[in-house]
This record gives sequence, C-alpha cells and structure tokens, in this order.
Amino acid sequence: MENNSQTTTSEEFTRPQGAFGQPKGLFTLFFTEFWERFSYYGMRAILVYYLYALTTAHNPGLGLAKTQAMAIVSIYGALVYLSSVVGGWIADRLLGASRTIMIGAVFIMCGHIALAIPAGLPALFVSITLIVIGTGMLKPNVSNMVGHLYSKTDSRRDTGFNIFYVGINAGALLAPIVVGTVGQSYNYHVGFSLAAIGMLAALFFYYFGRMRTFPDIGREPGNPLKGNERTRFALIFIAAIIVLVAIIFWIHAVSGSAFIDNLINFLSYVAIAVPVLYFIRMFASKEVDSLERNKLGAYIPLFLSAIVFWAIEEQSSSVIAVWGETRTNLHPIWLGLHLTIDPSWYQLLNPLFIIVLTPIVVRIWNKLVDRQPSTIVKFGLGLILTGASYMIMMAPGLISGTSGRTSALWLVLMFAVQMSGELLVSPVGLSVSTKLAPRAFQSQLIAMWFLSDATSQAINAQIVQFFNKHTEIAFFGIVGLVGVIVGIILLFIKNPMNKLMGDVR
Repeated sequence: MENNSQTTTSEEFTRPQGAFGQPKGLFTLFFTEFWERFSYYGMRAILVYYLYALTTAHNPGLGLAKTQAMAIVSIYGALVYLSSVVGGWIADRLLGASRTIMIGAVFIMCGHIALAIPAGLPALFVSITLIVIGTGMLKPNVSNMVGHLYSKTDSRRDTGFNIFYVGINAGALLAPIVVGTVGQSYNYHVGFSLAAIGMLAALFFYYFGRMRTFPDIGREPGNPLKGNERTRFALIFIAAIIVLVAIIFWIHAVSGSAFIDNLINFLSYVAIAVPVLYFIRMFASKEVDSLERNKLGAYIPLFLSAIVFWAIEEQSSSVIAVWGETRTNLHPIWLGLHLTIDPSWYQLLNPLFIIVLTPIVVRIWNKLVDRQPSTIVKFGLGLILTGASYMIMMAPGLISGTSGRTSALWLVLMFAVQMSGELLVSPVGLSVSTKLAPRAFQSQLIAMWFLSDATSQAINAQIVQFFNKHTEIAFFGIVGLVGVIVGIILLFIKNPMNKLMGDVR
C-alpha cells in the first residue's frame, strides 16, 4: 500500500500547474521518455539491417539470415517488455519507482554502449542483457509515475497520457532520422553510439527534473518486503539466475549451429507462459479483494486484444522493415527530384502519424469529456483499424505481384490507418491499467500492460519466419483479419465487461 505522504503529494499534483493545465511533473516525464525512446527506437531502426547486412570495408554487419534476424528483433522486443514485470515488482517491493527508474536508465545506457563496440555477436548478447534489464526497470515505472500525478477520477488523466504518448513518439520520430541515417549511410556502430548519447540525455532530464517537480512521488515502495521476505527473495533470485544460465548452456550444448534458433524458441515459450502465471498469482493473492478481482477479470479481454494489436504494430521493425527495403522503390522521382531513401526512415512514419493525429484525438476527448466512448469501445475500434491496415498491405502484391518493387505510399497509407488504431488502444491501455490495478500491484499491472507487448513479440518471433515474397499476400491478409475479428468481438462483449469494471470507464 502507498504511504500517506505519497498519496498526499499525488493529490497535490492534480492541481493545474503546468502547460495545457497539466501537472508540471508530466513534462519532466515527457522529456525523460522522449530521450529514452530516441535511444531505443534509434537502435531498433537499424538493428534488423545490422543483423543481416554483410560486412563491408566501412560498415560491418553480422550477416545472419533475414528470417533469423527478424526473429531476433522480435524476441529482443519480447524480452525488453517481459522484464517490465520484474521492474514493476522491484519498484513496488524494494526500491520505489523513482530509484528504479534511475538505475534502469544507467543499465540501458551501458547496453547501447556495448552495441556500439564492434565485437560481433558477443556484444549483441551483452547489449540485449543490459537493455532488457534497464528497460524493464524504467519503462513501467515512468508510466506509473504519470498515473500518480492524477487522482483516479481526474478527467485530465487520459489527456495527460496522450500528451505523454507524444513524448514517446517524438523521440521515436527523431531516432530513425538521426540514428538510422548515420547507421545505414555511415556506420552501424556510430549509430548505436548516438543511441547511447540519447539515453544519457534521458538520465539528465529525469535526475534534475524529478527533484523540482515531484520529489516525493515514488520515493518509497508501495508494498515493501518485510523481515524474512527479503532473505527469501534474495535466495529465489540467485537460484533463478543459476537455473537460467544452466538452461542457456544446456541449449548451447545440445543445439550446435541451431543455438540461436533454439534459444529464440525457449524465450518465446517463457514470454507466453509468464502472463498466464502472473494473472493466476494476482487472482490468488490475499491482498486483492473481490472488487479488485472483478476489475482484473475485465482486464483479461483487454490484455488479450492488446496482444493482437501489438503483434501487428511491432512488426514494423521486422516484417515491415524488410518489406520496405526489399519491396519499395528506394530511388523514387517525386516532383522531378531524384531521391534516395534509407529504409530505416520508414520507421519514422509510425511516430509521425501519432504526433499528427494525437492533437486531433485529444481535442475530441476534451470536447466529449464524460461522453467519451468507453475503454472497450475504443479498444474494439482500434483493433479493427489496426487489422485493416494490414489488409491494405495485401494490395501491392495483388495488383502487381510480389517480385518487383512498388510505391512507398502503400506504407504511408498503412501507417496512417494503423496509428489511428493505436491512439485508441495504447495510451488508453496505459491509462486503464492504472485505474484497474489492485492497490498491492499498482506498478506490476502497468508491467502487465507491457507484458502484452512481450507476449505479442514472442508470438512474432515464431510467425515472422513465415514471411517472404511467396507468402506476402496471405501473411498480411490472415494477420489483419485476426485483428478485425478481435475488435468486433470486443464491441459485442462491452456490456458485461463494463459491469466488471464498475466505476472505471
């Protein structure tokens, strides 16, 4: 449970104090997340190309198969979000959200530094480990801190999360332009170095901004370990590390040249199993009352639909990245100008449309206030749009075949529709996670929201390997249709879900 001083401080920050009538602390968290996302999405913009690029005299790549590269990118993303459960638990039970964010930021920066070193696969594995740990500690707790700036009944809450979401996407918009251009046109490792510098900026903004705008929020854990619990945790943690290392060595011993593929499969199964076990734990906890269990029951369909949404959205750094490089005209003539496109630039279409569309959505929600559609309706419509965006991607193959190159405008249209759906799912999902969270699992339910992303990318690690020019039309069609169907199902079950959610809309 939160201590009284933290609750009082949180209520104090609900008064309009900053720009747009929002708490000042929102903008400290806005810029922290801006630079953290710049570093992460900068790395992601070039990672798949670095993994399958052949080494040249000026720009060394790892030369992996494209299917393997896409699977690694997916499982990397899964691990990043899977670790958010651990990061939420550390904040709730050990360190408090504020210190957990600081330590996580240091880990992330060191991870990008490791990837900037031209040491091949060993540097990649070190980087994955550090960024996974760091992002798990930082990501859910920054979002949870945003939630603590508002009371649960504050009508500005969803708008605040939308503004925060702009920070995420502004960093993601800048990243491909800077890191992507330098990485692909000059040197991948220099690009990864820029990602490390971005993380240093995030550390700076958070460290100095929190002391001025919310010095007491998140300072202490909400449900701290007591007495023997600390000793038991230490023993379990050490045992888990030993078991994990032993499993990895065993996979290596029995796999030979198939080690990476088998490790991806193992980690995929873990990422799919963890949310199931975690939901069981929360439902069984004595610290969760019957009303909170009802709200958790309503959260499960939202969680499952989020998995479908993220499975489509997260393919932008794997399937869509490869499609952009191999299927679009990278030397178009627009308005009489001969252009050259770095494939990594396509990654900026995602955040670009988020930034363009967010003010429109915020204006609509501000006008509607209490007449807004319910969370379930927003989710359902968002899934339908997201699924439709992938069905649009069937068109280039149906019209002109899948062997040649086509216009990049198909990607522009796809991202425009998909990001319209994202604004109805992602920021709303963050907000509803803070409202449906049991008191004893506040940071951890935010972590569960990110765990839906982890599970989706674990699934992606398996299915992206089926994508190639021969399966392109069927792949986009089947995945898109699943998104549309799930959205329609949500609209049909909105009434029983609203009953379970009680006063949360």
